[in-house]
Amino acid sequence: MTSPAMPPTAPARFTPAITPGRRVAAVMASSAAVALAAMLVSLLAFFIGSGQSPQVLGQVFGHFALAAFAAWVLLSVANAVGATRAWFLTLITGFTSGCLAALIATTATASSAGNPLSGAIFLFVVGSLVSLNLIFILSVIVGEMLLAPVVFRGILAYAPEAVDRRIALVRIPASNLDEAVLTHRDRQPIDQALADQQWDNYCAALVAEGWETIEVDAAPELADSVFVEDMVVMFGDLAVLASPGAESRRPEVEAVERAVREVPGLTVTRIELPGTLDGGDVLKVGSTVYVGASDRTNAEGIRQLRTLLTPHRYTVVAVPVTKALHLKSAATALPDGTIIGDPALLDVSSLFPRFLPVFEPEGVAVVELSRESLLMSSSAPQTAAMIASLGYRVVTVDIGEFEKLEGCVTCLSVRVR
Repeated sequence: MTSPAMPPTAPARFTPAITPGRRVAAVMASSAAVALAAMLVSLLAFFIGSGQSPQVLGQVFGHFALAAFAAWVLLSVANAVGATRAWFLTLITGFTSGCLAALIATTATASSAGNPLSGAIFLFVVGSLVSLNLIFILSVIVGEMLLAPVVFRGILAYAPEAVDRRIALVRIPASNLDEAVLTHRDRQPIDQALADQQWDNYCAALVAEGWETIEVDAAPELADSVFVEDMVVMFGDLAVLASPGAESRRPEVEAVERAVREVPGLTVTRIELPGTLDGGDVLKVGSTVYVGASDRTNAEGIRQLRTLLTPHRYTVVAVPVTKALHLKSAATALPDGTIIGDPALLDVSSLFPRFLPVFEPEGVAVVELSRESLLMSSSAPQTAAMIASLGYRVVTVDIGEFEKLEGCVTCLSVRVR
């Protein structure tokens, strides 16, 4: 089912990766919000309790300003090590920080008044926790539990300079394409001229749908290099360079890395040997990342990816893959999160919360052009019709020569958005 080219839809927004600077800002701001709120609440309480006497504010402002500063420092340390991750941690952090800040401020206030440290002063300082400083402490507790997580996560998610972009990295087929590595299919003759034409049409389809194509430097001697998806995986503006499971494909990474580093705003990291990971084994569905444990992606590669993505609030789910080259050779996802795939190519489909079987093996792969539009292979007309019946606009392309080499529509590009 081939749809005519339509005007480009609104490009997707991307959220910047959580850089160290962004995390520090989140820690400092969330702690400052709690400390400032506690100071203001305490001042307001004393102002109201004194019959709205302005003189009282002058008497206690210095004390609560010092307490707020101490609380900000203590909360910053705690939030930096993850205090905002769970409610009970915020409760403990708020109580501890509020009490310590109050004790520090009260001790400093008493000392500045010329009172020598004595038993009476000690009792006064401790007693202030349930008198002078009680409202401040309670405000810190409530603020750390309710306000700090909101500010912290809001800053991590906020994109002050969010960029609209729809970039597709592509790589022209090698001159020895017919020598590409095969694992689950018998080798068939490849028509190089037809493959080149199909690749041109694939790129043209992306351009017609509003994507800018950027060509990675050609590698005429690297037979599999056209399958550029395997070399890098995008998570917003975090680019994770792969560590190919096939040794013959490892030289492909260098040029892909150069291309990725030329895209503004990306943070680049990588999977290191002995870990191996092919991009075709990585299926992203919202904040869940399914990773195929295949011949090309090993346990160490999955472990490294999980370590890289956990700070960015992704959940990595490993999926056994023995019947296909990659996970995305057997299943991909619709924009609504439904996994589509061929049960005959999947070891297990119960790991997916919503699974829809396809009619043809070539129908397992879709490229999300927009939230409403998908790119598919013309080799799967029944599946294309089924997906169109779900309300999606389906654009199809002929990639038959690449399908002979265990390729699919996802393999031929890396989408940066």
